[in-house]
Amino acid sequence: MAGNSTGKEFVVTTFGESHGKIVGVTIDGCPAGLALTEADVQAEVDHRIPRDPKITSARVEKDKITIQSGIFNGFTTGAPITMTVENRDVDSSDYEAMKDLPRPGHADYTARVKYGGFNDYRGGGRFSGRITVALIMAGAVAKRLLNQFGVDVFAYTKAIGNVKLDKPLDYDFVRSRRYKTAVRCPDVKCAEAMEAAIAEARKEGDSLGGIVEIIGANVPAGVGEPLFDALDADIAKALFAIPAVKGVEFGAGFKSATLKGSENNDAFGTVNGVVGTLTNNHGGVLGGISSGMPIVVRIAVKPTPSIGKEQQTVALTTMENATLTVAGRHDPCVVPKAVPAAESAVAVILVDHMIRAGFIPRVLKAQGP
Repeated sequence: MAGNSTGKEFVVTTFGESHGKIVGVTIDGCPAGLALTEADVQAEVDHRIPRDPKITSARVEKDKITIQSGIFNGFTTGAPITMTVENRDVDSSDYEAMKDLPRPGHADYTARVKYGGFNDYRGGGRFSGRITVALIMAGAVAKRLLNQFGVDVFAYTKAIGNVKLDKPLDYDFVRSRRYKTAVRCPDVKCAEAMEAAIAEARKEGDSLGGIVEIIGANVPAGVGEPLFDALDADIAKALFAIPAVKGVEFGAGFKSATLKGSENNDAFGTVNGVVGTLTNNHGGVLGGISSGMPIVVRIAVKPTPSIGKEQQTVALTTMENATLTVAGRHDPCVVPKAVPAAESAVAVILVDHMIRAGFIPRVLKAQGP
């Protein structure tokens, strides 16, 4: 079975390659009756690329989205929704010279082995961060659905390299400020330090990684399908599908391994008759089921593997050791671009599970008999 789809009720299938004609997504199972326009989706897609040449690739796609199906009179019909963007700002010349020299840190070698050399290697092909635009289109629909039921998903850059935002943040502040800076960090002073670190790495011909934190607010308790479709398991799987993600943790995450049970356990209490926990070390998921507390998940994003420094590789035509300096247009840090993709991944999974649990109906508002 191919691995280009996720979900059981809200099924998202992405398609396209970095230097192909289009990148797109088909959503099957979206409830009917959701008001949706191209402008709604465009607003989310526009968050993908920070418009700052100091920290991003020189490749800047306009990413004008087109809804091809599934919308009639401004509402979802219940039929599959297909959306696409065109790849216009493409330059594949650098990749022809490197096609037999797998780039360290990329999927060039593994894809070549798996697909017998028939894969599209230009710009990383199917394995490029470019394909996250399809996920973000799906996320735009998912987030709009979630908002109908009071659920909000938002993310921000928590760290880039050794620059970290450790102070506690108010969720409303994060939600309103995360896209005000190029690095997607809501704290302006920290954002400036992050930008400086990226610029310095780029000057050295190197790159940086970082951490993105995602919050799912107001998710009702009882969402998730243990054991193998546990909510946190499915969220982690979707997040790992974002290129460059190498780690996922919920709540206290790996820190919980250093705590005692008395420190890690979240005591229960009630507020206005609603059960909750006094702390949230569990990150909003217990036993693979949402607890009603905010879902808090973080991803570790590796440094961009395409760097200006000379690296060792193998010439696959001769099977001899070789060196490679990667040419082309590349981001010195992909963390800012990972923020909207991570929001979308979590939103897509939450919609699928909320439909499965009965929190989201098949028809949002019937038009008549």
